[in-house]
Amino acid sequence: MRYNEAMSQAAPAITRPPAEVVRRTPVSQAPNGICYAVAGEVTVATSDLERMVAAVPDTAAAALQRKAYYFVPLTVNQGDETVIADRYDVALSDNAVCHRNLDLGDSQCVFISTRLMDDKFSVAFEFYINVGHAVVERAGVSQAFADLVWKQVESGAKGETSLDAWESRKAATTHEPDAERHKNEYFAATFSDAISIYLLSLFIDVDYYDLRERDYPLLAPAAMAERLRKVAELFPPNPGYEFAIYYKRRA
Repeated sequence: MRYNEAMSQAAPAITRPPAEVVRRTPVSQAPNGICYAVAGEVTVATSDLERMVAAVPDTAAAALQRKAYYFVPLTVNQGDETVIADRYDVALSDNAVCHRNLDLGDSQCVFISTRLMDDKFSVAFEFYINVGHAVVERAGVSQAFADLVWKQVESGAKGETSLDAWESRKAATTHEPDAERHKNEYFAATFSDAISIYLLSLFIDVDYYDLRERDYPLLAPAAMAERLRKVAELFPPNPGYEFAIYYKRRA
């Protein structure tokens, strides 16, 4: 028995074209209407994935029609092609990507590499980042949110929510001819970032400082709280989920 298990692990992972994975894998639909599926050896518990997907408020999920999310071990680049591995394989991991959006037929399938991340927090954030971008792409940026973040910029709020937001903010506050284009890019980046962080907070307790990056300073907590409250107004939590912001004194 041990010999067979060892031989199984020594064998290379099976890789399949995305279209074959879609054909082989049954799709579930969450109460909010989002379609998703699990294929291969995924270590995140099914119950966690179910709650993760269902956390997306109905008002946000409405922008994700004709889209399906596939949670897979690894999504791998092989030259000009993308393949899906049925389990984690160190030989494939160097060419694996966190996610890949592929148009198959008249739908878009998003393959999320769960085994490149080591916990449900990271898998959830990757999923919610993709959802945030999709909502902004299909529904646009809320004018109320744009007004809020620009007011923060004008008042000198420190830091930002992502490298894209940080770079586009710097470009938007110059006097260059294309500053207006950068301003719109900034609004799109900050809105999708705020949606992603808000969704993550619905699914799991988030220590804001866990989101720190080395490439840019993190947005000041008070400014982030304002943005999240605005997103919560636009996309109220579904039943069974709660949004709350807690402040704690740093030791």
